[in-house]
Amino acid sequence: MENPGGEGQLAAADRERNRPGAPGSLARGDTPRVTKRNGSALLAALAAVVVLISVGIYVGVGGARSGGDPAAATRPQHNNNGASAHGNGNGNGNGGNNSAAPAATGRWVGTWSAAPAAAEPNSLHGHAGKSIRNVVHTSVGGTGVRVRLSNLYGTRPLSITAASVALAAAPSNPTAASDSLRRLTFAGRPAVSVPAGQEVVSDPVRFAVPAAADLLVSTYSPTSAGPATYHPYARQTSYLAEGDRTADPRGFAYTEQSPFWRYLTGVDVYSAEAEGTVVVIGDSITDGITSTAGANHRWPDFLAQRLREERGAPRYGVLNQGISGNRVLVDGSRFSPNNGPSGLSRFERDVLTRSEVQAVVLHLGINDILKTPRQLEAERIVEGLQQMVRQAHGRGIRVTGGTLLPFGGHRGYSAETETVRRQVNQAIRSGRVFDAVVDFDRALRDPAAPHRLLPAYDSGDHLHPSDEGFRAMAHALDLRDLKGSAPARL
Repeated sequence: MENPGGEGQLAAADRERNRPGAPGSLARGDTPRVTKRNGSALLAALAAVVVLISVGIYVGVGGARSGGDPAAATRPQHNNNGASAHGNGNGNGNGGNNSAAPAATGRWVGTWSAAPAAAEPNSLHGHAGKSIRNVVHTSVGGTGVRVRLSNLYGTRPLSITAASVALAAAPSNPTAASDSLRRLTFAGRPAVSVPAGQEVVSDPVRFAVPAAADLLVSTYSPTSAGPATYHPYARQTSYLAEGDRTADPRGFAYTEQSPFWRYLTGVDVYSAEAEGTVVVIGDSITDGITSTAGANHRWPDFLAQRLREERGAPRYGVLNQGISGNRVLVDGSRFSPNNGPSGLSRFERDVLTRSEVQAVVLHLGINDILKTPRQLEAERIVEGLQQMVRQAHGRGIRVTGGTLLPFGGHRGYSAETETVRRQVNQAIRSGRVFDAVVDFDRALRDPAAPHRLLPAYDSGDHLHPSDEGFRAMAHALDLRDLKGSAPARL
């Protein structure tokens, strides 16, 4: 998608079905059924079993399909070559807080995410010596939390010597709510070294996380790992401070504001209510590049609201994996904030490895048509979409696909590009691409001029929706399509 403020620029992985031993998975303790019987010996034995199971739940509660390895959640995540990040440092670093997950029956689900898009330009040395306080908005709540940190675009190991999580005292505010700040650990240590190209998952922390609330995730690195891995179009203000201020609940030291998210790529919560996670992968329309900053009015935000509030809706956390400028087929430069790796190359990492994924919504293809080099063969875009669907089906995950929005009036519009868009949409509507279809085109186009967005849904650039357009996108989705597992015949 085209950057609204740019000149000539088009803007802008813990599922594995939580199989036993999977990187990032946690073991889930099953609460036993106990039948009331007489006899002190039996009661004593039952008490011992309860204690043992409680310990297992406290230390290593995981996804509904996870295996029996309670340490797996704190293990670094692997790349395709099998390399991993290893923790270092001494001490427990938890500031006296219980770093175990809560003793309850539930599962780990994703509540927030941002796809790593590129190496931050003009940050060859990262942000050494500074604390970064990322502000993120939850989709679902829980009783425990863990975070993902990425050094995907770094050139050297990223040394995180301190990290914390807290509830923001007010929306978009760097001050933590009273008594809410918790130190994060990694394999029981306060520090971790994340090799270049890798990510790591923190230990679980017992923490009451509300739904639809702002969290503060703070990290400190004393040394440079090269360029920071970042997500440029956050539509949310985050903060930086000099020195290690990760344990400071006050916001006074965080004097530098930033429109980016850095290093942080995901937040999971332990929930007894949520049934799983839905991942939305797309471009700047999913990224919400024209939504009101700080308002959480991206279309996945409105989807999360529907899933929380509507009767009969599946209780899923929502992960937004949109990258502005993203394409199905073509990778962008590692230093380009307006492209990101292609949907095909990032689908495994950004979608399939997320926590307890039950469904995917895929909305990509418009940039393949509009961005140089233009892809004017609709069938090649369709084939790329089908490849991603096949990857999801390999994990038993259902995929809903969105039709491409109209862009009449945009400078990239022509009879030729409009023809390609309509051909892609025809293939999507035919049912030969996705398990289910959400017809964004029909929901947002102007009935009097179907090649254009309805004016009320147009942000003004004739390509990206307004806040009301994003709301209409979320309401166009039939929530029943997020359930079930019957794959499409491709």
